[in-house]
Amino acid sequence: MEFLKGNIARRMLLGMTVVAILAPTAFTTSAFAQTKLVLSSWLPPRHPIVVEAIKPWARDVKKVTDGRVSIRVLSKPAGAPPAHFDMAVDGVADITYGLHSFTKDNRFQRSRIGQFSFLGDDAVSGSKAFWDVYANDLNAQAEHKGTKVLGLFVHGPGIFHNNVRKLNTPEDLEGLKIRVPGGYIADLTGDLGASPIFMSSGEVYEKLSRGIIDGVTFTYEAVTAFKLLDHVKYSMRVPGGIYNTTWFLVMNESKWNEISAEDQAAIMAISGEAFSERVGMAWNSADEKAIELINKAGIEIYEASPEILGVIREKATAYESEWAQAVAEDGFNGEAALAKFRKSTGIEN
Repeated sequence: MEFLKGNIARRMLLGMTVVAILAPTAFTTSAFAQTKLVLSSWLPPRHPIVVEAIKPWARDVKKVTDGRVSIRVLSKPAGAPPAHFDMAVDGVADITYGLHSFTKDNRFQRSRIGQFSFLGDDAVSGSKAFWDVYANDLNAQAEHKGTKVLGLFVHGPGIFHNNVRKLNTPEDLEGLKIRVPGGYIADLTGDLGASPIFMSSGEVYEKLSRGIIDGVTFTYEAVTAFKLLDHVKYSMRVPGGIYNTTWFLVMNESKWNEISAEDQAAIMAISGEAFSERVGMAWNSADEKAIELINKAGIEIYEASPEILGVIREKATAYESEWAQAVAEDGFNGEAALAKFRKSTGIEN
């Protein structure tokens, strides 16, 4: 009997030892099934794009992957806005978003298609057109090396705001110091006679309120989002926008490759064109609300004069032609892509 009891005790002890040895392995396997990602967000936390597009998309990623992939959106950015693409490439953050024009080099040459004048007045059709044309016809992924492209989008029509004078003739722009986000509008602003000054969105309030700059190229919503209602007097609009900005939403390539094919497919089903539509709707809604506040603040919104429109069209046509020639060297038909873009947004140019 004593022998039996001893035998049973030894077996129980052995069993407990095996469980103890296997437990960490089981836990590790379970942990590896979870992919926890960090998204660096640099727009104000209450910005409509963050509240109505970025964060809901992040929550939906967790839902469509049954919790296997989760995204934590940082309340403070992990770096300066212009650094966000390289932050994704280097793995400083797993997911980032930003403007293509913030980069100083020419790595996103084909993205410029979404920055030209007269592209459209609706952020939904504009963003969907940008995704369709840039991602498919112009191979956007090839220009985003080191990352997986999850989203591409534009904002509503770009407006020319200033606090010095109403712009009736091209000469009225001369000498104005205007904030630009880089890219096409920086070149155009200089051609129109103003002095373009590059800075990210978060710097505008201080520079405009202190008189360091006279105006800014922004959307309607940005005037309210960045608290500029007391520092703008005139807002000149151009049919289809005097310019636009192009944006990316990307994930570090290595992190993307760690995700299963099943979950990658689920994530892309709510990204790409679906994300373009989501962010476009958020921007349209924000623009509508902003216009009401701009009017209440007494800021004058007016149409660009035929004289100014003529100069913009002349300069824009030259830049479009120059861009089309540049992308043709890489085997892309820029003219056809631009025509397709405008047809998608209902603009006849």
